[in-house]
Amino acid sequence: MSNLPKVEIHTDGACSGNPGPGGWAAILRSGNAEKVISGGEKETTNNRMEVTAALEALKQLKKPSQVLFFTDSSYLLNGATSWLAGWKKRDWKRKQGKLQNVDLWKKLDGELVKHKVDWVWVRGHAGDPLNERVDDLARKAIPK
Repeated sequence: MSNLPKVEIHTDGACSGNPGPGGWAAILRSGNAEKVISGGEKETTNNRMEVTAALEALKQLKKPSQVLFFTDSSYLLNGATSWLAGWKKRDWKRKQGKLQNVDLWKKLDGELVKHKVDWVWVRGHAGDPLNERVDDLARKAIPK
């Protein structure tokens, strides 16, 4: 796997009200190259924006890659690293019932299996320069 292209991804989601209008953003870096993507929805939740940011970032990768993925979302991190396998075994259901955002989790799972992803949790609003930048981009992507 070490011969795979190395990519660093930073994502964030934001919502004005929860639910309410929301935005997401991602910064992808590989070598000296950087790509910034963002988008928004008129009616959504913060969690949907966090998962959308991850999904849209991974969809940018044109070939299998070694990804170092930075997020301040415990929901995204736990979903991708701890809960996903159980949801799949239970036919995309939680032990406690309905799985929220199942449409996005299924798509994210389809992207995750293509890559070697190592996850890094960063504390939000704690001065990490790329986390602060992607947070600002996500907020700016919220539809007015």
